[in-house]
Amino acid sequence: MSVELNETLIEHFRRQLQARFDQLRQGVQEEVLRSDSEHFTDVAGEVHDEEEASVASLVVDLELANIDRHVHELRQVEAALLRIGRGEYGACIDCDQPIPPARLAANPTAERCIACQTDFERAESLRQQPAASRTL
Repeated sequence: MSVELNETLIEHFRRQLQARFDQLRQGVQEEVLRSDSEHFTDVAGEVHDEEEASVASLVVDLELANIDRHVHELRQVEAALLRIGRGEYGACIDCDQPIPPARLAANPTAERCIACQTDFERAESLRQQPAASRTL
């Protein structure tokens, strides 16, 4: 594996990822605590009709979606930190070719080179399409 990253650059990404991990973890904790204090029943208790109930439900769903998005990013950051610890950071998980430092600077959690990421996303989009759509 010929990774174009030197130890100084890897350490830079490790510090950046660790800072993001800490920030996300604290943010998720704060959002969960805030969400707990603003239960749906509290919000819904103030509504007077079905439209207001729908808005209250939407607010709760958006809060949960935001927490889910942060947890997903937290897992990506944690995986990148584990790759650093194993000495695998900067190598594509599919083809084992080096991921360009510019790509890692733009997305420090990148686990695939651009070519493999493109193939992965194409395969995922096909997998998620309904069967009827794929045959057209």
